[in-house]
Amino acid sequence: MTPTIQLNGVSKFFGNIIALKDISFEAHQGEVTALLGDNGAGKSTLIKCLSGVHAPDEGEIIIEGKPVKFSSPRQAAAAGIGTVYQDLALQPLMSVSRNFFLGREINKGLFLDLDEMSEITKREMAKLGIDVADPNQPIGTLSGGQRQTLAISRAIYFGAKVLILDEPTSALGQKQQLEVLRTINEVRNRKDIAIIFITHNDLHARLIGDRFTFLNRGRILANGNREAIDTDNLRSLMAGGAELAELEAELKN
Repeated sequence: MTPTIQLNGVSKFFGNIIALKDISFEAHQGEVTALLGDNGAGKSTLIKCLSGVHAPDEGEIIIEGKPVKFSSPRQAAAAGIGTVYQDLALQPLMSVSRNFFLGREINKGLFLDLDEMSEITKREMAKLGIDVADPNQPIGTLSGGQRQTLAISRAIYFGAKVLILDEPTSALGQKQQLEVLRTINEVRNRKDIAIIFITHNDLHARLIGDRFTFLNRGRILANGNREAIDTDNLRSLMAGGAELAELEAELKN
């Protein structure tokens, strides 16, 4: 089956700094590709290349079998790349529905069609298991997990073929983390969207991931599917792989 998105040999340089070097992986519809790595591994730079913030210096990005080049996030979004960043890009003083349609409001004559936006917001969030009694309530009344779901639902509604989730559970409590993981599973079950789940939490990756790509200092440390990477492999790779083994040997001497 043709991957929804595929990277072939993507590299990115900032002067003499190698941010990414020869990155290749793929993501498929109805699957979660967990992209793992510690701070400084290159995850943020890779997200920016995928979402049109940075152009790769080498390699190519392919969507549904066709090479693409983005010069802006707007172009990436138009091609079906939906990115949900950690800060969610929500406006705390606006309502749930206004945040859902932020920058893409529906007009009715000279005015906003608040009723239509509220109805769509309630319907689309319900598809992912969140019942918003009043879409006109302030966004701050939602939990952190519900706000993540809103951002995910918004990306899907506006045509995401590839959903990139940037550390969606990192700033949440345990209960809210579970809400987000359930939402990701709901999206996977739709079978029409490829999900790239960026995380440094090996437990969450194991719970939800179908494929795993590990970054270390801007390079691929390992690629594998669920059958190929067990829990011990995953934890070892997250801890540094061979570097961890070298340190253990050094400490024993």
